[in-house]
Amino acid sequence: MLSFANAKINLGLHITGRREDGYHLLESLFLPVPLCDIVEILPASEEATDDSLMVLGDIDTGCLEDNLVLRAVRRLRQDYPFPYVSIVLKKLIPSGAGMGGGSSDASFTLRTLRELFALPVTDEELRAIALTLGADCPFFIVNKPASVRGIGEVLLPAPALDLSRYHLVVVKPPLHISTAEAFRGLGSVGGQTEDIPTILSRPIAEWRDSLANDFERSLFPNHPELALCKARLYELGAVYASMTGSGAALYGFFERPLSSEERATFEGCFFWQGRLTLAE
Repeated sequence: MLSFANAKINLGLHITGRREDGYHLLESLFLPVPLCDIVEILPASEEATDDSLMVLGDIDTGCLEDNLVLRAVRRLRQDYPFPYVSIVLKKLIPSGAGMGGGSSDASFTLRTLRELFALPVTDEELRAIALTLGADCPFFIVNKPASVRGIGEVLLPAPALDLSRYHLVVVKPPLHISTAEAFRGLGSVGGQTEDIPTILSRPIAEWRDSLANDFERSLFPNHPELALCKARLYELGAVYASMTGSGAALYGFFERPLSSEERATFEGCFFWQGRLTLAE
């Protein structure tokens, strides 16, 4: 059975505080994006003694045993027994991009296993299982625009937002940024004067001066190529541009698709463009 595990982008990302256990609290709006990894899951042969995973594409093949897809399979089996499976994961979402690729793969694996084996697990139970794998994972069980709070696990209804007229462009320079590095450079947290839903209620042309990703101030000084990519998106006519998550991908909303000549100005970068539509 095939599933298409889509990415997400952050519309704004505020780090609002820090819990006693060291985890940071955030505020953001998660928006599904139709850039997808492909997950194929089949029952393993009768002779199989374990689950298997083959990964094609952009991933660190040295850590397959700890891949979130396998962790999702084994976590679900703790509560709902089902046969061993054979999985092929084709990565198209860039790794280390802040687009939730690994979290999406895990959550879509849970969804696919439920359907493949007709497991009697509710959406609420599936979200709870997903949360044990990562704070972003429950979002991809819902897979609809959501205002996000807490450490990323609190999902609230998103404000009404229609971006269907715009073309989305995603670029990622060839670098990997660890979450630890992103948080290390933040300095003080909190102090935002407006919440993100309030900012998003304004026309998109007004977002540039008010809708911020706090990790940009953390990472841009050490990785000037990120700032250059953002500036280039605006030079090409983006009505709004930002980094997503803790990097290293950036995106821009355009009133037209970029030409091949304009795409070429991001030489060496991952590049994707499309509309914000998802097949449910």
